Amino acid sequence: MTDQDTQPEFKEPKKWRVHHLMQAKRAGRKLTMITAYDALTAPIFEEAGMDMILVGDSYGNVQLGYGSTIPVTIEDMERATASVARSVSRPLIVGDLPFGTYEHSPQIAFENAARLIRVGANAVKFEGGAELADTVKLLTQSGIPVVGHLGFTPQSENALGGPRMQGRGDAKQKMIEDALALQEAGAIAIVLELVPAPVATEVTAALDVPTIGIGAGPQTDGQVLVWADMAGMNDWVPSFVKKFADARALLRSAVEDYRDQVQDGTFPGPENYKSN
Repeated sequence: MTDQDTQPEFKEPKKWRVHHLMQAKRAGRKLTMITAYDALTAPIFEEAGMDMILVGDSYGNVQLGYGSTIPVTIEDMERATASVARSVSRPLIVGDLPFGTYEHSPQIAFENAARLIRVGANAVKFEGGAELADTVKLLTQSGIPVVGHLGFTPQSENALGGPRMQGRGDAKQKMIEDALALQEAGAIAIVLELVPAPVATEVTAALDVPTIGIGAGPQTDGQVLVWADMAGMNDWVPSFVKKFADARALLRSAVEDYRDQVQDGTFPGPENYKSN
């Protein structure tokens, strides 16, 4: 009998909920997650069959013009999360807690997490390991599901010396211990960012809850990408990103066609307006 024969069957849910994540892991069904920040793109990603939408603090880089996630506020995240939540119904919506909104105490983290839940998030995500286990526990016991985030944690990029691989050498065991501590505290899933593939594989095998990789190899239980990166909206993307389209060129071409037709008088044409 093969491992595949012993895996339970996974029934695709009409609405993704927390317990479906664990069921998917047990069944070997890979999870799909993508970022979204507004009511324009989120429904497209729902139509494309995404299991989870991460309203990430990458909102700051992608749409607010910041050079990092650090300036993003809880008010920014409330607005983006509410926009996504109003526009989709099937994916599990995970809202990021931005820098400075959860590190000081579990109680402050709860108050800010509750703000995202009130506007439509199904879970919240924040960065950190065993040192935040008490925070994960309080939120979980208070009815707020938590997704952890280990490896390269963008909110700590100043301390980490920029985006670089985490978990190499002796740091591997610490990452496994952090992941287990988050799971024990009640985390429903853990994002692994910029982690060597063999390390991500070990962390994934050690956990009952699913791992979601970004720059962490193919053996995690799922993958997440920033939508603007994978759709080719940016000229430069990290090496771990695959461009699945060139949406930037497509949009630019459409706008150029619009410009040209306005300037040469062919738009608006008779089919675009009524003369009486």
